[in-house]
Amino acid sequence: MDLLPDKPLLLFDGVCNLCSTEVQFLINHDSKGNLMFTSQQSERGQAILNNLNLKHLDLQTVVLIDNNLVYTKSAAIICTFKYLDGVWRYGYFLNIIPRFISDFFYGILAKNRYRWFGQKEACWIPTKALRQRFWE
Repeated sequence: MDLLPDKPLLLFDGVCNLCSTEVQFLINHDSKGNLMFTSQQSERGQAILNNLNLKHLDLQTVVLIDNNLVYTKSAAIICTFKYLDGVWRYGYFLNIIPRFISDFFYGILAKNRYRWFGQKEACWIPTKALRQRFWE
């Protein structure tokens, strides 16, 4: 089993409503299909985190693996913008914000995401049409 696809891979919390909504947003605004996704709770997600010595990360940390570089927290989110269509691509310029500041706000959102946005009983299951975008 190949652990990583040939495209950037975003590992997300599959039971988090905010995270699932983010993935759907990214899919809808990445018409070229640049990004791949897997939930951190999946067997493959766990294997990737373990292989990259990221098993210690909790589900509050989104992870992007892009060109063998690992981005976490706000950096992972900001890096996804460069793959999006239209004006959304300019969100990548948020990387000019010092990481400690963007991670501070990311931490507040991550810590409160279940309370503010809720969570599912099980991981979000993509439709048959979207399954090709998931590295499961």
